[in-house]
Amino acid sequence: MQQTQSKESNANVLITTGEKQIRRVLVSVFHKEGLEILAEAFRKADTEVVSTGSTAAKLAELGVHVIEVSDITGFPESLDGRVKTLDPHIHAGILADMSNADHVKQLERLNIKPFDAVVVNLYPFVDTVMSGADSDAIIEKIDIGGPSMIRAAAKNHKSVVVITDPADYQLLA
Repeated sequence: MQQTQSKESNANVLITTGEKQIRRVLVSVFHKEGLEILAEAFRKADTEVVSTGSTAAKLAELGVHVIEVSDITGFPESLDGRVKTLDPHIHAGILADMSNADHVKQLERLNIKPFDAVVVNLYPFVDTVMSGADSDAIIEKIDIGGPSMIRAAAKNHKSVVVITDPADYQLLA
């Protein structure tokens, strides 16, 4: 696959071609700006929204019915927020190739619903390092779950839309 240079082209590559109905989305973002755009789109389309912590709270504040990730995993956010989405109930829903009948059957057997989109942006690691923060603060900005979800969705780009930049939220609207 050829790597694109422009932001507009990159967004189109991530979404692939054609229109995709977003019935279920996983949203976990550090940067909350622009969530109003997504909230309106989710309400209009009656999209099922699964989210974590402060993102879930912000979306709920914007009038979106949100299912907490912990309600799906059966496991609370833990270790001061270090573990939220690192769970097979989440990653199977992202990685399942919906054109693969065996994947669809496995999801049904495991009672896991697939995601049509993943909206994730990461902790500001570089900003934290550049701020002169101490090593403990820097370590807490090393994102594990976010990159895992982005890579899982990218691997399954035929089935899952990936949005990482708030400037691209309107692509789901």
